[in-house]
Amino acid sequence: MPWNNGGMNVVFDLGAVVFTWEPAVLVRTHLPDHAPTEEAASALSRSMFHHEDWQAFDQGTRALDVTLQRMAQRLSLPLDQLDALLGNLGERLLPIPTTVALLENLRAQREAGSDLRLYFLSNMPAPYARVLEKLHAFMGWFDGGVFSADVKFIKPDREIYELLAVRHGLAPEQTVFIDDSAANVEAARAFGWHAIHCTHPPSLPAQLARYWPVRTTLSTSNPSVRA
Repeated sequence: MPWNNGGMNVVFDLGAVVFTWEPAVLVRTHLPDHAPTEEAASALSRSMFHHEDWQAFDQGTRALDVTLQRMAQRLSLPLDQLDALLGNLGERLLPIPTTVALLENLRAQREAGSDLRLYFLSNMPAPYARVLEKLHAFMGWFDGGVFSADVKFIKPDREIYELLAVRHGLAPEQTVFIDDSAANVEAARAFGWHAIHCTHPPSLPAQLARYWPVRTTLSTSNPSVRA
């Protein structure tokens, strides 16, 4: 196992791993006339979030107001409803309790002397990133991290993995990356990292235990306590 060869770096994606991210639910809630069914909501969310309009916002190369205008025009959506959906979205990304408990577990091991470091690597627009940093005290548990909008690179492009690795001196064989996107996971593996495809956050402790020992009893403290 990798932990027998030295320390370990655990790199977390944020959306759908540490924080809730359910695009189809958001779309159906805020655009009900345009997404009356689950199928329609899923299709519309793909058109919104798997497009260059959103990716440029994620990458920090396009402002929110321009993103909203382009998206409204391209998809014939009401601008005011789009603004209600996306304008303060950072405040509505909620912590996933089992993942925050896992982070607390790992932080305790690190503080007890384990050779373990915690990082994040997230595709995240700058306005949302600043809100997450401000609202959630556990963001301070990370030893470092990269938001895409801050560095103008985006997963799954190799440059953003390389930037985190160089900035923090991450040895590939001692680094495990966790993400909900299969493409991002494959890019991490191509870069030489171990990687976990996280599709069900409650299963993450067991998945991570392949690379680093995780206590079987996780904290039940309230993870949504804010700074």
